[in-house]
Amino acid sequence: MHTTAAQYSDTVDILVIGGGINGTGIARDAVGRGLKVLLCEKQDLAGATSSASSKLIHGGLRYLEQYEFRLVREALAEREVLLGNAPHIVHPMRFVLPHNKNLRPAWMIRIGLFLYDHLAKRSKNLPGSQQIPLGNTSAYALPLNDTIQKGFLYSDCNVDDSRLVILNAMDAQNRGAQILTRCECIGLETKENTWLATLRHQDGSIRQVQAKILVNAAGPWVENIQNLLARHSSKATDQSKLRLVKGSHLVTPKLYEGTHAYILQNKDKRIVFVTPYQNDFSMIGTTDVDFHGDPGTVAISPEETDYLLQSVNAYFKRPVRPEDIISTWSGVRPLYDDAQGNASTTTRDYVFDISGGTGSEPPLLSIFGGKITTYRKLAEHALEKLAPFTGKHQAWTSTAPLPGADLPNADINLFTSQLQKDFPWLPKDTASRYARAYGTLALAFLAGKTSLESLGQHFGHDLYEVEVKWLQEHEWASCAEDILWRRTRLGLHFTPAQTLALQNWLEKQTVN
Repeated sequence: MHTTAAQYSDTVDILVIGGGINGTGIARDAVGRGLKVLLCEKQDLAGATSSASSKLIHGGLRYLEQYEFRLVREALAEREVLLGNAPHIVHPMRFVLPHNKNLRPAWMIRIGLFLYDHLAKRSKNLPGSQQIPLGNTSAYALPLNDTIQKGFLYSDCNVDDSRLVILNAMDAQNRGAQILTRCECIGLETKENTWLATLRHQDGSIRQVQAKILVNAAGPWVENIQNLLARHSSKATDQSKLRLVKGSHLVTPKLYEGTHAYILQNKDKRIVFVTPYQNDFSMIGTTDVDFHGDPGTVAISPEETDYLLQSVNAYFKRPVRPEDIISTWSGVRPLYDDAQGNASTTTRDYVFDISGGTGSEPPLLSIFGGKITTYRKLAEHALEKLAPFTGKHQAWTSTAPLPGADLPNADINLFTSQLQKDFPWLPKDTASRYARAYGTLALAFLAGKTSLESLGQHFGHDLYEVEVKWLQEHEWASCAEDILWRRTRLGLHFTPAQTLALQNWLEKQTVN
């Protein structure tokens, strides 16, 4: 089991606040450079924005229109890195862009896709773009209105976003980092050129940690952490740097057959994705609206629901209605306020706010913006910025696989077939889910198992005791929500009664 706050040492090189994709990525990079690292997260890993994304590893085709070429180039390059370092959870996907001549001329889209194909090196697993007919003979045209006769095809990737966070945290811990979940930073001050942080664990225990460097990766709460410091500092906090932008998604029953996605243009120049989700569903998103309030209570609005449904219904034959919606989620993006009037055009590029490092002020790095696709590069750049204070200049993560990524020939399908061969009693869908969630880590909890009965108690929908225990002991899961919505993604299938039964079982384990 994971250790609690009271068992950790008092002095570290870097304290990272925030257990989302940026925080875990930085913790992993830092500890791999030989630094002593502690990360604290007030809730669960990936408990907010990092589990509420569009689940895509992509360059951001629409950002070309905003001339964000550096961001797109970096994202496309990182797409290749992640395909190589996490082939179990990052998978190629083809995207269909139906053409609407009233929104963007075909020549403009062709130029954009040409740039998208060539701004960065592209692997053989990601075929290039092409113009395609969308007549009656095209499988891609089946769900689309008959008036749509032409479209474009290009490649990107999908990802299980919260598992990407977990794997970074696991690798960080395996390399020596201390990962504290449900442990909130409630106080910050400086003492003798170091940070003194007061941490409160969910059991109420208090611990103080000294750190030479503080990394504020709190996402939508980045200014809350800055304000903790402001209580003990005469330095004013610039409240105008943060712009919170909400993105919401809908989940419906599967709208079409196939593994491809659709990217739909809208009159407001934004785009909406429709992607396959968890085999039986389709995911529709996202929105871009300014958000004010507590990010912990974020939820989709009726206006966002209408916007997403209207976007899909402008292209699809069969109308999607509000009663078709099975689930929704919303995330708050902590963007850097570049004074753009429109939330959708605010830069998604990341910005570092660095202070201290001279005199009696220890270094503080606060992070604004960023995309899940570029998290590894963001972490690398953050450690480069901190190198004058750490003396650690050697980047290393670009060729370092994440846990479970050591698949034969980096081929998820080959590994899935091997898993079915080695465990022939395992249902095909279960073997596929294990492969795509855990990669070779699945072999650890399947070792010695000879039947479904040997997997222990069955909670429903192919979730067995052996997997739940793995998630408790190795992946910081402590409640049913952690397991169903951020580790396995089985929450859409579980009934309230099944969820309650799982939660009761977990609580009994804690007591015992």
